[in-house]
Amino acid sequence: MNRRALALVVAPVLAALLAGCTTDTARDTAASTDTGTGTAPGPEAGSGPRATASAPAPQDRSPGRPTPSGTLLVADFGGDTVTFLDPVRGPLASVRVGTAPYGLAVGADGRAWVATAEGVAIVDTRTRESLGRIPYRTDTGPVTTGEYRGGGMGIALSPDGRRVYAGVNVPDGPGVLEVIDTAARKVTATVPVGRRPFDVDVSRDGREVYATNHDSFDVTAVRTDDLRARRHEVAPYGTEGGLGSWLKPHYAVVGADGRLLLPFEGERLAVLDPRTGRVTVERMTADTHQHGVALTPDGTLLAVGTGPIGSADKEPSLTVRAPDGTERVIPLEGPHEDVAVSRDGRTAYVTGGFTRDGHWDGITVVDLDRGTTRRLPGGSRPLGIAVLP
Repeated sequence: MNRRALALVVAPVLAALLAGCTTDTARDTAASTDTGTGTAPGPEAGSGPRATASAPAPQDRSPGRPTPSGTLLVADFGGDTVTFLDPVRGPLASVRVGTAPYGLAVGADGRAWVATAEGVAIVDTRTRESLGRIPYRTDTGPVTTGEYRGGGMGIALSPDGRRVYAGVNVPDGPGVLEVIDTAARKVTATVPVGRRPFDVDVSRDGREVYATNHDSFDVTAVRTDDLRARRHEVAPYGTEGGLGSWLKPHYAVVGADGRLLLPFEGERLAVLDPRTGRVTVERMTADTHQHGVALTPDGTLLAVGTGPIGSADKEPSLTVRAPDGTERVIPLEGPHEDVAVSRDGRTAYVTGGFTRDGHWDGITVVDLDRGTTRRLPGGSRPLGIAVLP
């Protein structure tokens, strides 16, 4: 039996073991004036990965001083905080935001918007203070932790900073894109999207938003003027196996030409033209299950390899794909999830959180010129990451 056939036989069985997610933790009904102090994550039933219990937030190492430009901010999926990291020395401080924060987006004004299980939290990154939390309009059930928890996943800001778009996972059903007015700090609209919106991206002109929907093999493109949506299937391996398939989209990035780039298995790069829905496929070389992506200023694509899952055989890595399609593959120690890049494009920061087993508390710093790596401890199962302005 070849790798593809074996993956299709085994994956549905494994998915059935991982699918359930229940808890006795009551859902927080926090209002938009919530102080953002957060609650300790409840236990998750089933065999999925569990978040660690909340620990006291690290003491601020520079109280009263503005956060330096270039500081890293990570979402602590294993707790209820975001952590500020000096890219050389490590943790500076943490701020409580809510249970199991996943993705985050930072505006030019220094405000961070964090998708948690309880709502979208707001953090002033310059002063390292909570500005409250906005509850979701969508009912996502009890607040839980772990890979299948309900609540926010991917999140993005409009180019003008006036709106936040949060992809909200609704367990056992289609997800929702919630639109937040950043001045009023409230949800103004909701748009149905696909299942488990891992990632949310905005077109460079701000006219469209794209939700990458992991469990429905698609990207939902939403016009920002009238919120009309259309579905584009992105499934270079097909959709056999359904929810049990490993060969689904995870993260996307918008290229300079407006097309979305979505890596699969270190074998194929799906390139989606959202205007036409046409998907072209290019060859990749890492042969590893891929998650987070980012673009450097010169258009180089960075893709995080998590290890041998599904049809992928190789160990974790970071693919560095030049605009002409040539690739370098930099080995990483252990699974990772997402990636951000320094403003000069010479350094990548890869989070060690990972949505599945094998996560660790820290990031890997990658020198893209030399291809060297070093580990920087910090955070609690960090997933989303941003480099602060």
